[in-house]
Amino acid sequence: MNFPAIHQLAALCAAKGIEHVILCPGSRSAPLAIAFLRSNHFTCYTFSDERSAAFVGLGIAQQTGKPVVLVCTSGSAGYNFAPAVAEAYFQHIPLVVITADRPKEWIDQLDGQTIHQSHLFGDHVKRYFELPQEFPNEEAFWFANRIGNEAINLSLAGPRGPVHINAPFREPLYPSVQEKEIVSPGPRIIESISSSSQLTDVQWNELLNTINSHRKVLIVPGQLLPMHGLVPVLSTFQASHRWPIVGDILSNLHGIASHCSHADAFLGQMPEKLKHSLKPDLLITFGQSLVAKHLKLFLRKFSPRQHWHLSPDGQAADTFQSLTKVIPVDPTYFFSELNRRATEHQVAHHVYADEWMQHETQARTSIQEFFTKHPQGEFALVNQLIQSLPDGCNLHLANSMSVRYANHIGLSSRQKSISVFSNRGTSGIDGCSSTAVGHALVSRVPNVLLTGDQAFFYDRNAFWHNYPLSNLFVVVLNNHGGIIFNMIDGPSGLPEAEEYFITRQALRARSLASEFGFTYTEGMRTTWTDFFQPDGKAKIHEVESSQTLNKSNFEAFRKQIKQSYEA
Repeated sequence: MNFPAIHQLAALCAAKGIEHVILCPGSRSAPLAIAFLRSNHFTCYTFSDERSAAFVGLGIAQQTGKPVVLVCTSGSAGYNFAPAVAEAYFQHIPLVVITADRPKEWIDQLDGQTIHQSHLFGDHVKRYFELPQEFPNEEAFWFANRIGNEAINLSLAGPRGPVHINAPFREPLYPSVQEKEIVSPGPRIIESISSSSQLTDVQWNELLNTINSHRKVLIVPGQLLPMHGLVPVLSTFQASHRWPIVGDILSNLHGIASHCSHADAFLGQMPEKLKHSLKPDLLITFGQSLVAKHLKLFLRKFSPRQHWHLSPDGQAADTFQSLTKVIPVDPTYFFSELNRRATEHQVAHHVYADEWMQHETQARTSIQEFFTKHPQGEFALVNQLIQSLPDGCNLHLANSMSVRYANHIGLSSRQKSISVFSNRGTSGIDGCSSTAVGHALVSRVPNVLLTGDQAFFYDRNAFWHNYPLSNLFVVVLNNHGGIIFNMIDGPSGLPEAEEYFITRQALRARSLASEFGFTYTEGMRTTWTDFFQPDGKAKIHEVESSQTLNKSNFEAFRKQIKQSYEA
């Protein structure tokens, strides 16, 4: 019996600071569930839908910054973890995924709930581990302990990410009523001390010499989890050196007053001749992916002479096809140290920053004028919502048009206490609601989810559990289909678009709210104060709107930006 080793694994997770465990019902996983439940060191949750459960775990790990354990039974259950595991892999979120398994000799023997679980998640986990099937001697227990230490340590090592432990069990799976509770000695702990990379004086001198040889230095952050120490550091740096910072809403840098956050709007509409002057000599990036498609296209077409990427773990993707240097440091350290060392004040940097901010200011004015002229439709509702968000809230943005609407509107520097999250590792709609639920379960702040109807109904099992969500506020943009396929070039003009791309649906969120006992409101709003007043239940606000109107409004939005360059 391997129960003692499983109890040791649970004790090891507790010793390494893991606090939250997601348990999905099943018999083969009973030894795992019992070990975690009886340890008294964890907050355990149970969710019947493994796909939703894994995204809830992802949300908890995002919010807490600590690994979350996911447990499921054998067979197809583990496959349902896969979308969230992939998202965690690309977002660098630590998950410890433990799948129960059948004995190896029964694979391919037509035995129930038996599949090939080895390397189930392929390249979307940092590493695959398998516990011993038999424990005939002390070395087997040593091996299991070693695996547990390696897996948890690896989930936290840079870049963070998910790991997979497969655990085969023989029957009996449940302890008898008379059986004494297993009391195992404290597990052996193998520590992994993380190092904080810093640069030498020689390396700094080389970087400064390169910087001083370039007139136009551009900072472009990608998606970042909230890094509250980075905002004041970059604000101080920019006040001294005036390098333009150009990103989008997912960078969580809206607390910087001169952050250029509307580049996607104006780069998509400005004349080509004006883009040439915005071309950087040196591009400095950090973080992950961008929502801003036109910013990505601009940087690929107008390539810098040098592109540096700041990455504490030394990894980098060549997103803009211009990468020349990977600097293995944290961005907070880099800009703090750079501000201390770079004493030369270059006027050319000021001119370049002023040029970016001129376009930014022009875009902000055009956007304000647009919403004055177009007060109806879901885009206008999102604008009202973002202006009315409660201080200190988490804003969760579902994929497709929700995150794009929010990115075009942006957050102001006065909203610096708001944190933004979105599943942009894989950019799928499958777990947007569940991830927000995970945050709501372990935080006391309001969690506001902006979602479209397709993402909302696709992930309806996010709400199929017994846990109160009084700090969850969901806003559903229900245009009865995948409106993004009516907006983008390509599918919108095809005769097959209506049925096979947009895929119209007739559902309403009212029925779901009633089913789960949530507070429900609907329609366009001019004020959100009452909606954000907690009443002990999750709240859903739904706005139904016409795809025709929404498409027309979005085209008018682009035209408004374009006309500002034609005046």
